[in-house]
This record gives sequence, C-alpha cells and structure tokens, in this order.
Amino acid sequence: MRAAVLQQPGRPVSIEELSLAEPRTGEVRVRILASGVCHSDLHLRDGEWPRPGPFVIGHEGAGVIEALGPGVEPSGGLQPGRLVALSWYAPCGRCPACRTGREWLCSGSGSSRHRMSDGSTRIQRADGTEIYPYCGIGTMSELVVVPASAAIPMPDGTEPEVAALIGCCVSTGVGAVTKTARVPSGAGVVVIGLGGVGLSAVMGAALAGADPIIAVDRVASKLELARSLGATEVVVAGPDPEATDAEIRAKAGSGPEYAFEAIGLASTIDQAIRLLPPGGTAVLIGMTPFAVRASFEVFPFVDGSRSILGTNYGFAVASTDFPRYAELQLAGRLPIERLIDRRIGLDDVEAAFDRLRTGDGLRNVITF
Repeated sequence: MRAAVLQQPGRPVSIEELSLAEPRTGEVRVRILASGVCHSDLHLRDGEWPRPGPFVIGHEGAGVIEALGPGVEPSGGLQPGRLVALSWYAPCGRCPACRTGREWLCSGSGSSRHRMSDGSTRIQRADGTEIYPYCGIGTMSELVVVPASAAIPMPDGTEPEVAALIGCCVSTGVGAVTKTARVPSGAGVVVIGLGGVGLSAVMGAALAGADPIIAVDRVASKLELARSLGATEVVVAGPDPEATDAEIRAKAGSGPEYAFEAIGLASTIDQAIRLLPPGGTAVLIGMTPFAVRASFEVFPFVDGSRSILGTNYGFAVASTDFPRYAELQLAGRLPIERLIDRRIGLDDVEAAFDRLRTGDGLRNVITF
C-alpha cells in the first residue's frame, strides 16, 4: 500500500510503499476512499506536537470494509463492502469513562498512544521497521487495519468525502455546539475562526436555532460561506482587536452568550473570554501547540459568573453521532459537502499543509 509517512516531526512527509498485516481479533481492514487534511495533522507535521514516530499520518478518513478479523461478526453493518467513517478515538468499552457514556475521555484506547488496542502496529516497511498509525487509524494510506469500534457504518447514499469529514471536523464543531455547550434555541453565538471545525460550529449553531450567529474570520470568502451555512452576521477580524470586539458586541446585542474559539491561538482564546457578557460561556475547540498558555482577568470572570468549557471531539459517541450527522447531511440540514475546497492526491499532501499554514481555502480531501 502507498501511504504518507512522517519520519520525524518538523520534516516533510514521504510517500512510501508499506506492508500491512492481516487484522487480528476485534479488528477490520478498510480500503480508504477519502482522507481529510486537518490542522491536527499539521501540528504533528510541523513539530508543534512532538511525538516519537514514524507515523502514517491522517486521522479523518472513510472507506469500505475489506476484511473482518477474528471475533468481528458481520452484524451491525460491519460487512465487507460497507462504507465506514473512522473514529480517531476508538473506545475500549471498559474504562469508567466508556461505562458512563463519555467515550471521548476513554482511558483504555490505543488511539492516544497511536497503536492498536494491544499496543502494537500492523504496518511495516520492507526492512521490518515498524510504522505507527496516527491516532490508531493513519488514514493517509490506501489501506488501514483499525479496531472494529473505530469503523462506523454510514447510511446508504453517504459520499466518502462527507463520511471522512464527519470523522473529525464535523463531529468536533457541530458537537461542540449541540453536545458540549448544549446551546439553546435563541441564544447568541459567536464563532471565531472559520476553518472546517469553525464552519461546522456555525452549522451546529444553525441546527440549534441560535440567534444571532456571528462568524469571525479575516478571510472574506470564508465569511461569505459562513453566512450561507447559517451565520446571521459576519465580522472581518482586523488588526485592531478592540475594534473587532466592538463590532462583535454591536452585532450581538446583549450577548454573545456563547463564544466558540476554533483556531487554537492564545490571542483568540483571550478574545473569546473577554467577549462574554455576565453568565456567558467560552467554548474552546481549537487545539494549540504544546505548552501554549492563555490568561484572563479574574475579577470580572468570577464576578460575572462566566464559564469556560473545553471540548474534545465534540463529545462524540461515534457509533450514534456519526450516522446521525450523515442523516442530517442527506436530509439537507447539514451541508457538509460545502466544506470541501479541493480534492487532491496523496502526493499533494505537503501542498495542502502549505495552504493550511496560510489559511488558504477550506478542507482539502485526499481521494483514493
């Protein structure tokens, strides 16, 4: 199989021919059809999240099941030929978090160690060097072996590119609004940063019936798309933070009751917190480089009973949330397909990373 391999964080990826072992007990083999290029991949690629490799990178993918390992019954949709979206946090089903329905906090998953559940990998170079699947799935590859709990059957009619985005950015953004914050109908929302996750948060706010929905970015084309996805107001993020804040507040009325930060910058995290009215909630979605710290003025935060929420994976329970988001897309209520900016080949992944660094465009999706 061909795959994008990151030998060392901070270095360009290489496209290599690798071998893949057969699935073991509780695993499935999937032929990848689409893999999104996510900012989390860029954090790894650029050395902002230093982790020992080498890795097959990618964690936002979808494909068709080719083979079932021992113990995987062809029930519940896990049959050869079925389209599945891959979850980058395959739950163990046994730890306290899993037993209480909080799979996004699973402590027994191999995903956080970039291994299979038994601590090993199924990927090797010809010389026997072991290669690890990023987040346990390594989707920038023609083939993957993953835990069966990471392969979520999609409804008939779902496009592979849509299923891939459900596997990360859509679940993260929509879930941050509808599951983590549980934004009620009529609440005022601001979304800062309009990449795939931020635009998904805009769509989630529209689903929730929020009003107003204020989208903030420095790129005019992203603001136009946000408006078409449900934003009621848009604000161009200018060089003067105070002026940007003033424009947001003018459009928010007494809000925004909820401020979603979807970039992962200390400056915009601070902005989300300072925009809050009394009783407001800042929801931090964007992932920063390691060791980044943010700060806020404590007295008004406490005096105004403001809140900060962190959200991992939009609190996704993949087995139920992934198909639900796909059904909403098929019904025309969650236009995920509009997040796709370019369909590219595996050899174009470094160019996609360049576009991510400059904020150019939306989601690049590798198609196989």
